[in-house]
Amino acid sequence: MRASLLALLLLSLPACRRETPAPPPPVPAAAPARTRVPAEPMSWLGADWLTREEREAEEQPEVMLDALGLKPGMRVADVGAGVGFHTVRLARRVAPGGHVWATDIQEEMVSRLRSNVEAAGLNNVTPVLTKPDETGLPDGQLDLVLMVDVFHELAEPERMLAKLRRALAPGGRVALVEFRAEDPNVPIKQEHKMSVAQVDAELEAAGFRRVQRFDGLPWQHLLVYSLASTDGGPSGRPLQ
Repeated sequence: MRASLLALLLLSLPACRRETPAPPPPVPAAAPARTRVPAEPMSWLGADWLTREEREAEEQPEVMLDALGLKPGMRVADVGAGVGFHTVRLARRVAPGGHVWATDIQEEMVSRLRSNVEAAGLNNVTPVLTKPDETGLPDGQLDLVLMVDVFHELAEPERMLAKLRRALAPGGRVALVEFRAEDPNVPIKQEHKMSVAQVDAELEAAGFRRVQRFDGLPWQHLLVYSLASTDGGPSGRPLQ
């Protein structure tokens, strides 16, 4: 009798093992919002293109800066500043009392930027030689971070956006200017363009929300973002 009971018990063990529920599979990580391949950053050897004679007509930098509503006393960053095409304009707009941090990852670019700032007689610019995975910016001080034709070149935009969050003052904004991918007539290689939908997706995934869109430039979008938990700009008023 004992032998029969033992045999039945042994026969039932495989069935018990089969009925034991398997542990749930691990939850996959959320897919990144970025679906594009970053473009190759412009080399300093092509720096003359940044100051080409036609650039003002093609990009209308003063119109872009008007749309941003810059005011004296603001603290701003020109990230990926190159030779300072926008840096000089920014510095004039935020004077007196304001300051510009102008960053680039190439020493030759920063050297030319410094020369251009000195030639313009400006004393409210800090040129910063930084690394691709660093911002070189002070924490919690910036009213505005501007990236002109830079975001599409970032190798790790998610990581950079996380660091830019730390650089923003309360109510600070991130402004991106990118050539319009939606417009086939913009004479720029496709890998150097971005659509509004793509920029929105990547910034929203990083905890930002778009608060301004300006379509008054010939070839580029101007898109401005704040942290999703805030609405006001440096003045406490939403930007339009």
